[in-house]
Amino acid sequence: MSRPLKQTILLVDGYNVIGLWPRLREVRNFHGLETARRDLIEALVNYSASQGLNTQIVFDSQYQYTPTTKEIITDRLLVYYTEFGQTADTFIEKACANLRQDIHLSKSRLIVATSDRDEKLTVIGYGAEWMSSQQLAHDVENVASNVRSRCQRRKKTSSRFASYLDPESQRRLAELRMGK
Repeated sequence: MSRPLKQTILLVDGYNVIGLWPRLREVRNFHGLETARRDLIEALVNYSASQGLNTQIVFDSQYQYTPTTKEIITDRLLVYYTEFGQTADTFIEKACANLRQDIHLSKSRLIVATSDRDEKLTVIGYGAEWMSSQQLAHDVENVASNVRSRCQRRKKTSSRFASYLDPESQRRLAELRMGK
């Protein structure tokens, strides 16, 4: 019988990360919070997929008269907006408490990304691992840079082979790629 694959869950304190990630902080200051949220979500979609993480980004809605809402972005990324009066910190703490036993039994990992010192101590107390917002930003940017480098290498390799083909073969190959 094979062992189940280890699952890693990454919980992200969304506004904490935006405030401490230089690129996103700049986007927030010049283009607004909505744009910064969208950029964070996009960055974490790619990061989660490439790292095999199940990521949950949590944004405060504590001053909005709304219930907790969940958006399914991909099969690896969920976005939560907390209900009125609830902070991202309390949402993350409850998630850590609820997942504590499951994580322990399945030998899975739970990582919380925040630079809030009190939150760090609390989630570690629940058995989660901690990652600073700056470390998350660094890791995401490194992964994105590596992916871009691989794509550029592939593009150079494929263009080298295509240059050996006559123009008619290149045209037919392009049509096949486009499904024509």
